[in-house]
Amino acid sequence: MAAASVASQAQAVLRARLCDPGFVHSALRSSPDTNYSKLKYLVASSISEACNNSVLLLGPRGCGKAAVVDMVLEDLKKEHPDAISVIRLNGMLHSDDNCATKEIARQLCLEHQLSFSKMASSDDNTEFIIDMLRECGLAHKTILFILEEFDLFAQGKQRLLYSLLDAMQSLTSQAVVIGLSCRLDADQLLEKRVRSRFSHRKLLFVPSSLDDIKRLVEHLLIMAKDSSLPAKYITDYNSRLTNIFSDKKFKGILNSLMDADATTSNILRFLFRTVSYMDMESGFLSMESFLNALSAMQRQPKMDSLQDLSILELYILVCMHRLEDKEQSSYNFTSIMKEYRSIQDAYKTSDKYASTVCFRAFEHLLDRELISFGDIRGRNQALEYRPVKLLISSRELAQSLKLNTTCPAVLQKLFDRERYM
Repeated sequence: MAAASVASQAQAVLRARLCDPGFVHSALRSSPDTNYSKLKYLVASSISEACNNSVLLLGPRGCGKAAVVDMVLEDLKKEHPDAISVIRLNGMLHSDDNCATKEIARQLCLEHQLSFSKMASSDDNTEFIIDMLRECGLAHKTILFILEEFDLFAQGKQRLLYSLLDAMQSLTSQAVVIGLSCRLDADQLLEKRVRSRFSHRKLLFVPSSLDDIKRLVEHLLIMAKDSSLPAKYITDYNSRLTNIFSDKKFKGILNSLMDADATTSNILRFLFRTVSYMDMESGFLSMESFLNALSAMQRQPKMDSLQDLSILELYILVCMHRLEDKEQSSYNFTSIMKEYRSIQDAYKTSDKYASTVCFRAFEHLLDRELISFGDIRGRNQALEYRPVKLLISSRELAQSLKLNTTCPAVLQKLFDRERYM
């Protein structure tokens, strides 16, 4: 089997893993202390004991709350195929009480193969929901209400939450309300009448530690020996990957990721980029793959703007940098043009533009906020006489000159500080 073919297969396997929430969080199933195990026990006991419950899943966006709920539902549907009915609402879409009750009625009708009336009033839908809760309870069937963006349901008069939780106080009903929110104080937003009916169970999703992230990366990237890939390739691949994981540089990469965003979704984006940077000739991941992925994740908006600049705009930025190197405390468009003309006279380049064209390029840099006016006192002055300053560092400018494929060689020389010291 050709190396390129094996590399392509390995890349496809790794990408499929990263895109499968079930595989990403499958390690949670083995530990009894995870939020997955706690939530599954809570819902499973509610189903088996025919009781009502409510719980909040709280944590930052991207930490895996929805993925854990989906895993629990997937497992419980296999264990209790005919005893669960799932209703999903999102606060971004259904925070209006009338809209929410209508959506619940629609999903209940769809779940139980009943005809849904679009013309039904809000009171009719509420009465229908209460009747369905009672009927499902008598049939020993639990209705699971998944309320994403729970804090948005807690705004306004909270009639929906009150109606659901109040109906669950009945002995005949059998339901579980699972709320998901990125606000840690979501339960404090509830009114007194709603809070008194809520069970006050909360599962907190805290940011991952360095060891947690390292275990997740190993779980996602280490190949299983029973894979469809050649055994020798898997052995070599895992051996190289283990060496990378023990390198101090790799620990530094993980620390950089944690400083920016330690959520699971951000780690997955990073690993997906890493796999995309796999060396297709050798078929292995290298330290450069991880470093390139980190560099892509840390890309700054200014760097993206710098890469799209024209040659003339680069000339203006280099001229401004030269003026600052000469310790010229204040300069304006006129000063920049003098520096630009001196460069043209010294190097006799073909990149010579009229003042009106240069001024348009100058205004474009102002619009992109790569340069700005030095102060606000000269608002009544013409633009070409107002003091300006650079908003980018010399490192960013140097990097943009290297990355810009149309940059003239003379600009690289002009930027070399030692040449003009």
